[in-house]
Amino acid sequence: MPRRDGRTRNASAEAGRRGRLPLRKSLFARLLAVSALVAACSVAATAWLAVQTTSGAILQEQGQNLTADARIYHSLLGYAAAHPTWDGVGKTVRDLARQSGRRIALTTQQRAPLADSAAPDGSAALPAQASAVVDPLAVDTALAAENAGPSGTPADRVDPRAVGPFRLSGPERTELRTVADRSAACLGEFGIAADVVSSASGRPLIQVVGNDPERAQDTRCALDALDKPTATEKKALKALNQLADACLKRQGRSGVHLRLGLSWGQAAEPVPAEATAMATPSAVPSPPPTDVPQERRGAEPSSPPGVVPGPAPSPAVGNSEDDRAIASCVGTARREQLGSYVASPALLFIGDAGRTTVPGFDLSPANTARIAGAAALVLALTVGASMLVGARLVRPLRALTGAAQRMRDGEDGAPVRVTADNEIGRLAATFNDMSAHRARLEAQRKAMVSDVAHELRTPLSNIRGWLEAAQDGVADPDPAFIASLHEEAVQLQHIIDDLQDLAQADADALRLHPEPVRIEELLGQVAAAHQARAETAGVALGVASPPSDRPLPGLTADPVRLRQAVGNLVSNAIRHTPSGGTVTLRPYGSESGDAVLVDVADTGSGIPPEDLGHVFDRFWRAEKSRSRRTGGSGLGLAIVRKLAEAHGGTATAVSAPGQGSVFTLRLPADGAKPPRNRHTAATDEP
Repeated sequence: MPRRDGRTRNASAEAGRRGRLPLRKSLFARLLAVSALVAACSVAATAWLAVQTTSGAILQEQGQNLTADARIYHSLLGYAAAHPTWDGVGKTVRDLARQSGRRIALTTQQRAPLADSAAPDGSAALPAQASAVVDPLAVDTALAAENAGPSGTPADRVDPRAVGPFRLSGPERTELRTVADRSAACLGEFGIAADVVSSASGRPLIQVVGNDPERAQDTRCALDALDKPTATEKKALKALNQLADACLKRQGRSGVHLRLGLSWGQAAEPVPAEATAMATPSAVPSPPPTDVPQERRGAEPSSPPGVVPGPAPSPAVGNSEDDRAIASCVGTARREQLGSYVASPALLFIGDAGRTTVPGFDLSPANTARIAGAAALVLALTVGASMLVGARLVRPLRALTGAAQRMRDGEDGAPVRVTADNEIGRLAATFNDMSAHRARLEAQRKAMVSDVAHELRTPLSNIRGWLEAAQDGVADPDPAFIASLHEEAVQLQHIIDDLQDLAQADADALRLHPEPVRIEELLGQVAAAHQARAETAGVALGVASPPSDRPLPGLTADPVRLRQAVGNLVSNAIRHTPSGGTVTLRPYGSESGDAVLVDVADTGSGIPPEDLGHVFDRFWRAEKSRSRRTGGSGLGLAIVRKLAEAHGGTATAVSAPGQGSVFTLRLPADGAKPPRNRHTAATDEP
């Protein structure tokens, strides 16, 4: 019959004392650590990819935006340099917005709308700060540098396309174009490739392919005709010279003579007409650069007349105070002269046109490969960590599975090896305890079957033997014969009743009829019932009064079952007490007053310590021969424990070899809460 024995309870108590595992040993903590590691690797890889991709995309987007902004600024600056007003700029703004995919708006410096690609009526809100100021007389050097040619940005910040009164008339352009084409054809005859280019003012110039104008010096091609200023240029240059002289006069300085390239000499210096016609690549006035030596100030470029040596520099500005004052006055005069020919300054706003995608964030093949590589690395780390942890988890689980299968097949398997004190280790230890407990239960079951067969065989054999003797005429069925058969039948019935009581107790089906009980009277009844047997054995049987310091509390119990339990203890004590010994029943209350205790003490042979833990086991006997003269069926003490537990109490025993034994019943008093665990083994507590 399955039941819980002392060793199983001890293992459960040991597991309870262990409590929860330390976090460092916990399998949960290890799984959490692995998950955190994988998550950290994933986050780190994702963050790294995001930083790398985003940084590159932002830089690319910034570069694209800066290039687009510079292109827009350059186009609008050219419009302002060629038109005196902003009328008609709307089409240009819309075209630029369509090409760049951005919103472009122009306003006056008072933020009055001039043109807006998003809202032609100017109703859309604008940013608080403008992207740039479009002023051809004060170029934004940062934006202009994005679109500047090799000659760079003019030092006086005047857009080269702002030519104003220097713009040639149609007939002048045609005449000069004819001369330039003849000169280019002449150079071609000498094997010098040349192109005819037009400056912002409309003046044609010859561009030598290969940027090597020195080769044109040895030719006989007529290039001087291209260096003569036209009537329009002479008039404009004269007006500019007057404005510059007026500025210098206000500073107390003498006037200068400006040439077409804005180089200068003293006003009294005679200047040949050919010299005044030397032009810069744009053929319009521009400030002189600072990388030409001072002694060349007022000199002509070293290139042949009429030939543009690539992006040739403007005339130089010296380092003296006079030179700086002249350059400042020339720049002021230019802005004053061009003011009526260019559009007024305007605020430029460039913003997002509501695009849903950013070209810079499109996944390029390189970024896709990096993302795939990082994902593969994270996946490899995850798989590796999972395999490592999984292998460590699966190995003991497989061992447990194999042990469980061997147990199912009825094989005696070796215990599962416990390798660590964690959840799986404790599971393996518990499984080993369960396996050992099952083995013990199986051994007890086999022993019980053998014991039951032995106990039933003895009376049945006796009955059969007497009946066969009577049948054969060997024995007469006299009253003694009948009494012997009756004694064996009673013994058989007693064993069957004990087995039935144990079965009911195991199934919690033992019926109790509790009522108030006076324990002293009940013990007296039990003593009186066993008095004759005690006298026959020469044993003194008596009931002791409770001690004065341990009064008896009230007790409610089933008197029949309680007499049965005490009677079994008394019968066992008389059986193991030699003649002349004593058996004493003593009731008393617990120190806390929550229980009634009954001691059955004898002066018998005692119980060895190694056997004391088995006295309440079924069919257990200290005398292994199982002789009817030296012991009963081996079920009496097991029934005592079950009856005590059915009342919510316990049954214990203490003994010393040669000094006797004391069996104690502990029953809860009225009003006391019964203990949770009714299945309590024999202990050494008195």
